Amino acid sequence: MDTEILARIQFAFTVAFHYIYPPLSIGLGVILIIMEGMYLKTKKELYHKMTRFWVKIFALIFGIGVATGIVMEFEFGTNWATYSRYVGDIFGSALAAEGLFAFALESGFLGVLLFGWNRVSPVVHFISTIGVAFGSMFSAVWIVVANSWQQTPAGFKIVGEGLNQKAEITDFWAMVFNPSSVDRLSHVIIGAFLAGAFLVLSVNAYYILKGKFLEIAKPAFKIALVVAMISSLAQLFTGHNSADGVAENQPAKLAAFEGHYPKSEVADLYLFGWVDHKSKEVVGIKIPKGLTFLIHQDFTTPVKGLDAFPEDEIPTQVNAVFQFYHLMVAIGMLLIGLSLFAGFLWWRGKLFQFRWLMWVFVWAVFLPQIANQVGWFAAEMGRQPWVVYGLLKTSDALSQAVTANQVLFSLILFFFVYLLLFLLFIYLLNKKIQHGPYDEKMEDQRPHQTASVPDFN
Repeated sequence: MDTEILARIQFAFTVAFHYIYPPLSIGLGVILIIMEGMYLKTKKELYHKMTRFWVKIFALIFGIGVATGIVMEFEFGTNWATYSRYVGDIFGSALAAEGLFAFALESGFLGVLLFGWNRVSPVVHFISTIGVAFGSMFSAVWIVVANSWQQTPAGFKIVGEGLNQKAEITDFWAMVFNPSSVDRLSHVIIGAFLAGAFLVLSVNAYYILKGKFLEIAKPAFKIALVVAMISSLAQLFTGHNSADGVAENQPAKLAAFEGHYPKSEVADLYLFGWVDHKSKEVVGIKIPKGLTFLIHQDFTTPVKGLDAFPEDEIPTQVNAVFQFYHLMVAIGMLLIGLSLFAGFLWWRGKLFQFRWLMWVFVWAVFLPQIANQVGWFAAEMGRQPWVVYGLLKTSDALSQAVTANQVLFSLILFFFVYLLLFLLFIYLLNKKIQHGPYDEKMEDQRPHQTASVPDFN
């Protein structure tokens, strides 16, 4: 493999691994606000125990997330030096804003969240929980803004020539609110809510199946289910808005999403299929003219296809982009169906009567994670060969001094380091889940406080 392919694999690997954790911490942050808010409102001990348990899980995820995110900043300098010089002004301002608005907020309140239970009042602790949760979201805001600028650059000018050419900000807020920022941010944040909700659903479904911590597991499951139902439905709208934005600002990427090649024809919407890039054909199940209708709200307006662009300005891995995009959409629809079905059973008073459904929720924790990952793959591979859309190609963004052997060595090194971190994360997470929200043996020896435990069925 050449240096560019290895550098892209290395960055994709490190980003994908890192991206397991931020969505979980963002989603858990929102659920912690709800849990602790219910404790403040009801003063019921079960909500207090529930919140303290999930704060420990949050801290573990947050710590691993921070550790795995540091590597990427080094990669910008080692493997992507030309890119770093080209977008340094843009990325520098976005990362500075992240440090100012997000990291300061997170770090300022995190200590109180973790260690302030018996040192500050419940209200102050609740404010700290809100601070950490919003800090996690603000962090995502600036990262998504920086990434979105690469997709739809705005508020800048190009200065310099040749290798000294770079982008400089002319309008900071135009850069922040570039054409894709809001749509992509809403889509990413809602995806994070789903990741957090389904983690809580999974762990509590496991407790319910094992008959453990039921007085906490059932209400915690319901809290997460409400978040899952609202988020999964909201994701339908944010996904549609995001696709509309891609159609307007990155038509080649949209054409790759659906394997649409003709220069200007009405376009079908595929439920699933297989793209042959050489023959420029898609084999699969489709809704005739469906893509045209979703974009233009009629069945006659043509959609620009991949043949409308020069061969060297379209993705070479169209089938991969197609598969990632359709897998994301399919999982999104599955999450809606699963959440609403569970909500229906809750309404009928039968939510916890089906063991098979609890097993489904135990394993469903992987679905939002997979959707988030393949969604990013589709977004990033769909804009190739551009690293900054229409301005800088990926092949031109590579460091001139780095060699393929150097990138391969660091890739292997990162693989083993991240593998160790992942095994450590799974070990610690499993240990906390097995211990649970409290020590059941000690609790059984205490007087039973039936007055504080509501009927959840």
